[in-house]
Amino acid sequence: MKGIKRNGRENVQKTAMNTEGDFEAGYTDEIRISQNALRVLEKRYLVKDLEGKVVESPADLFRRVANNIAQAERLYDPDCDAAETEERFYDLMTSFRFLPNSPTLMNAGRDLQQLSACFVLPVSDSMESIFETVKQAAIIHKSGGGTGFSFSRLRPKNDRVKSTGGVASGPISFMKVFNHATEAVKQGGTRRGANMGILRVDHPDIMEFVSCKSDTSEITNFNISVAVTDAFMEAYQQGENYDLVSPRTGKPVRSVSAKAVMDKIADQAWQTGEPGLFFIDATNRTNPTPHISDMEATNPCGEQPLLPYESCTLGSITLDRHLKKVDDHYQIDWAALEETVRTSVHFLDNVLDMNRYPIKEIEDITRANRKIGLGVMGFARMLFKLEIPYNSENGVEMARTVMGFIHKMASAESARLAEERGVYDYWEGSRHQAQGKRLRNSYLTTVAPTGTISMIAETSGGCEPEFSLVWYKNVMDGEHLPYALDYFIDVAKREGFYTEDLLDQIIANKGSVSGLKQVPKYWQDVFVTSHEISPEWHVRMQAAFQAFSDSAVSKTINLPTDAAAESIKDAYLLAYRLGCKGITVYRDGCRPDQVMNVGKSKKGEKTEAGKAASQEAEKEYFPIVTPRPRPDVMLGTTTRRQTSCGDLYLTVNQDQKSGKPFEAFATMGKAGGCEGSFNEAIGRLISLCMRAGVTPRDIVKQLIGIRCNKPYGLGPDKVLSCSDAIAKIFNQSLETKVSEERYPEEGATAAALEENPVLETQKMVFPCPECGCELIFGEGCEKCHYCGYSRCY
Repeated sequence: MKGIKRNGRENVQKTAMNTEGDFEAGYTDEIRISQNALRVLEKRYLVKDLEGKVVESPADLFRRVANNIAQAERLYDPDCDAAETEERFYDLMTSFRFLPNSPTLMNAGRDLQQLSACFVLPVSDSMESIFETVKQAAIIHKSGGGTGFSFSRLRPKNDRVKSTGGVASGPISFMKVFNHATEAVKQGGTRRGANMGILRVDHPDIMEFVSCKSDTSEITNFNISVAVTDAFMEAYQQGENYDLVSPRTGKPVRSVSAKAVMDKIADQAWQTGEPGLFFIDATNRTNPTPHISDMEATNPCGEQPLLPYESCTLGSITLDRHLKKVDDHYQIDWAALEETVRTSVHFLDNVLDMNRYPIKEIEDITRANRKIGLGVMGFARMLFKLEIPYNSENGVEMARTVMGFIHKMASAESARLAEERGVYDYWEGSRHQAQGKRLRNSYLTTVAPTGTISMIAETSGGCEPEFSLVWYKNVMDGEHLPYALDYFIDVAKREGFYTEDLLDQIIANKGSVSGLKQVPKYWQDVFVTSHEISPEWHVRMQAAFQAFSDSAVSKTINLPTDAAAESIKDAYLLAYRLGCKGITVYRDGCRPDQVMNVGKSKKGEKTEAGKAASQEAEKEYFPIVTPRPRPDVMLGTTTRRQTSCGDLYLTVNQDQKSGKPFEAFATMGKAGGCEGSFNEAIGRLISLCMRAGVTPRDIVKQLIGIRCNKPYGLGPDKVLSCSDAIAKIFNQSLETKVSEERYPEEGATAAALEENPVLETQKMVFPCPECGCELIFGEGCEKCHYCGYSRCY
């Protein structure tokens, strides 16, 4: 296939980049790093001047971070030479054996110096407390952090308010207040604000909470999870009722069917991917400091249950960089992994001291408990090289072995630091004291989303399986080329099943080798990808990592499009029985705001002819296509959208035989001017594309996310430009009735049109809000492999 490239790394010996991707004189960089990783660093991490020009190289970034974090040594020995520690930290990061969470990379050694990724804030049942928390959340979002809240202490809707004689509006109404506050401040930071909203399953407003995101235009800046109790799970398994309890009085208000509530949760998760479940009692059973407070909430991606006001300090080890070859086979280099674990724990403990916390209460409890979260990335890549299928007993056992080793070494290093620096302040009265363990940190391990740091390290995310064996990356402005996993190519050539069209076949097979006849079954099993793995294996893998994670595990339980709600409940039960602290399911195509579709016809038959025709057409550079003629009469709809240039109107007309979009007209509310002519031109080109066979999906992807210097609106109504507005209106008008197939050529009969039924089962994708390309959902968050956008915290 033309344009396919391997993701091999190159030795970059250049100077600091400017905003056009060129390099300026004055900085040298000898780190081995891919061009795509460079682009991610440039866009999100490297220091820029007031004009937006990059004035820092990747080597400078890692030097800045290593130097800053090493200064914590002087707090314990003012006369020490921190240079040796700085070099160890610098080598740890530039070898990509370990990377800290994004705020540390972005802010260490700079004016902000806010190094934590996420926070949990308390929400008490008073107006003063609620709006104080809103203010604190805004401060955190401004600094680049995400926040988690439990709304379980708020009195239910219509409950009596003694001070005014009125009635309460309930937790959901205040969640909307938090959501609007997030919307207002997210534009100012380097990352978009994100929240986790949690409500106990025994809160009287639980049913309203479960469905609060059914309308996708509401509460858009929140992930939501239900805090599930042991009592609820027991009632569900026994087919019994359970009590809903007033948080104001602590007394039951009514009894409801546990099955009805679980059915509602599973149905909503089937439709939208939310809510998740947070097993709150299981979490508190391992709370290291129950004498200080219970845990009520988690960070936005769910892997970090925290006490009120605590923050999390995270970092991840790149597992596939800790392998060595022995007799032509890979083995884990345990000595190297031990060294990395110990240095990483030391690094993260130093981060706690160097962090400039946004709120005093956060600083107090974070330093008193000294929680760190050492996790992993590259687990799937490691399994590839060890030739172990992810969805196998050996795969699960390898997860337990590796995570168990990391926890053991992390505990040993924390004990060493405790001897030098002292145990954490709340150690007395803790579970660790009861166990006779003197540790520097009350939490040591977690498995967090790795988002952009896994892109920088050029590896797979967290403990997730690989999403695809072939993906797309930026190679120059506006151009995306497919890249293949280089180790897979090496294996294919070594084992004799590589052919020139193999990668084309993988792309046509949704990034997988499953079912490809030329690939031996052994290697099909080894190179398994996410959507080939059953929910049971996803859950079992999460549980294996959970067994040695002090905190929790951010992982997505993927389900196929045609999965039933019952399979979601099966996954919930298995996760609970295996000791997970939470679970997030994602049924492919479940989000109603996703863009377009490919899948099965109404008759349940794959549209192979349509896909084959599409693939053949894509191989031709300029195929000769005659646009279909326009009928004399057409029907359609006109939609208005406000932009900074005025009201924009998009009319989409449909082919009456097939029901597919046929043409579009874009006009402004005001006559004349460049805006009017520009939008008329876009409408004409959209119409020409559709009549010539270009899919609506491709049209939307090209237009959505285009920015101008005058964006308009907030939240779901926000438009970045007139082009972005046209794409969003066009996408909205399509709903679920547009086929992914190419349109028939001129001369096709009505019968031929009717033989191409509308697709009912859909495979959908998100548009990236920054580049408009395809987002994937994994590790409990969204990320774009094209431009590096991520909502992972």
